[in-house]
Amino acid sequence: MRSITAKISILVLITVLSSGVCFSQTATTFDRVEPAFWWVGMKNHELQILFYHHNADLSKHEVSLSYPGVTLLQKINVENPHYLFLKLDVSASAKAGTVAIQFKAGKKTFTYNYELKNKSTAPNRIQGFNSSDVVYLIMPDRFANGDAKNDTLPGFFQGTHREKPFGRHGGDLKGISDHLDYIKNLGVTALWLNPVLENNQKRESYHGYAITDLYKVDARFGSNEEYLTLINKSHQSGMKVIQDMVMNHIGNEHWLVKDAPEKDWIHHFPTYTSSNYRGGLISDPYRSKADSVLMVNGWFDTTMPDVNQSNPLFAQYLIQNSLWWIEYAGIDGIRMDTYPYPDKYFMARWAKALTDEYPQFGLVGEVWIPSVAQTAYWQKGAKNTDGYESNLPSVTDFTFCFAVPRALNENGGWDTGLTRLYDLLSHDFQYPNANNNLTFLDNHDMTRFFLTVGKDLAKFKMGLSFLMTARGIPEIYYGTEILMDGDASSHPQVRRDYPGGWPGDASDLFNPKNGTPDQLEARAFITKLLNWRKSKPVIHSGKITHFIPKDNVYVYFRTLGNEMVMVIMNGNANENVLNTQRFQELLKGKVRAKNVITDEVIPSLDAIKVPARTALILELE
Repeated sequence: MRSITAKISILVLITVLSSGVCFSQTATTFDRVEPAFWWVGMKNHELQILFYHHNADLSKHEVSLSYPGVTLLQKINVENPHYLFLKLDVSASAKAGTVAIQFKAGKKTFTYNYELKNKSTAPNRIQGFNSSDVVYLIMPDRFANGDAKNDTLPGFFQGTHREKPFGRHGGDLKGISDHLDYIKNLGVTALWLNPVLENNQKRESYHGYAITDLYKVDARFGSNEEYLTLINKSHQSGMKVIQDMVMNHIGNEHWLVKDAPEKDWIHHFPTYTSSNYRGGLISDPYRSKADSVLMVNGWFDTTMPDVNQSNPLFAQYLIQNSLWWIEYAGIDGIRMDTYPYPDKYFMARWAKALTDEYPQFGLVGEVWIPSVAQTAYWQKGAKNTDGYESNLPSVTDFTFCFAVPRALNENGGWDTGLTRLYDLLSHDFQYPNANNNLTFLDNHDMTRFFLTVGKDLAKFKMGLSFLMTARGIPEIYYGTEILMDGDASSHPQVRRDYPGGWPGDASDLFNPKNGTPDQLEARAFITKLLNWRKSKPVIHSGKITHFIPKDNVYVYFRTLGNEMVMVIMNGNANENVLNTQRFQELLKGKVRAKNVITDEVIPSLDAIKVPARTALILELE
């Protein structure tokens, strides 16, 4: 397929003779037609098409079309005459084909051929994600360089400078594709990639969150076609793909910023004004208007202009862009960045539009708020006093993330140590569905979990055990399995290159035989745990029953039908012999257990030895 943003040659009007209107600017191409194509068979029949030329007046053109099942509803001119918007109705009776759109100015006309494709009917192409999955988060620039030819390319402000911590290092889609077997063997069932769309910025944006083209994969990662290849290969390997998107802001080098259709597509202030980053105030019943404006309209960064989703044309553009990527690429879900920052009513409309069209599709919003109640506000079905309904199935569970290392690092007490995990889960009544929460121990913006627990391998394994056996959709960050560490006080420290991802690396840790003894132990532990979890519905959706921690020992059960898993977490520096009489309401009739990690059989459940700083995961028989 040709590049979506390639210039598309057409014949255009140069002068208007009989009308008396003279165009001072002429054009021989449209620079942009977005979306470049669409599909018949969509549930929502309305289609908005943007036409753009950087040096031509499109405002005077009359537009018409004649195609069975397709109706031109409206032609919309905007402040900037370089743009023209069309709204079409693509009815259920429309067939795939080429719609000839006639543009007329005076006596001269030209035709643009717009393609309508058949919507895919392939079974299980778009799967969504849920608590049966384990998500593996990858920063593409820092994972593996599979194609050195795309490291530095003409037309981009920045090439590859691996020696610079904030520079691009050359990781790409092929590097991920080349290591899918490694990822699958860990027991992972879904990939979440930090944004792969074009970030052609003067300032470093290897992270992908300053997008400059919403319809194009960054060529330094690969092409749209290579992205499709990675997704299809992942699906064939039994793994899903979650695309990272941003609705709150775009890069300041984006063409929609450089030559905006209307001034209000971007929030402007007399001088640079940042957001106050107070996501919790959106649900605050006493919030001030001034604080609200700063939160929603302030810029996330000097190079990330804040998008105005209340503009109806831009709102439709953004919704269609998400729908386009779902249908075009067959992605299984979207992780939406900075979810509380955009206009919340637009975000509710966006989520509904996507799940109405694709009911099985997965959506998770980044809600970085250290409060259960303020996080639950954003989940679909929340009984909010202001009546807000987000339509968002899943939220990121930062309270989970913050609670785990504190619980492991503290001595046990009334509200410290492992009691924190008990208290964490006891607040789940505030979520409409806590099992839909995305749970994690760290990510690309946070200090690595291994460092957070003092590089203590025993605590590390306890945290992973809790993550993989508690409720929710667990996510692990690339390199967790080899004990990568780093302090988030400097972002590059938590975004280091995966050893072995580049030719000439001193070590290749993609090879499961390589690594220090601790790295080998950690990877073997995670591999055993994840592959066991993969086939355990009792963990995916079983009921949780937990008991108040005693002497910093926390016990909880997962039950589903006749299946039962018992988890015993000993947060102490000494072995504990657990008397199980207290748990008889669940242990009644159970006579023995198998240790999931070691395969050891425990012949009697009367008293169970739990080593120091260990989480025993026991399948009860």
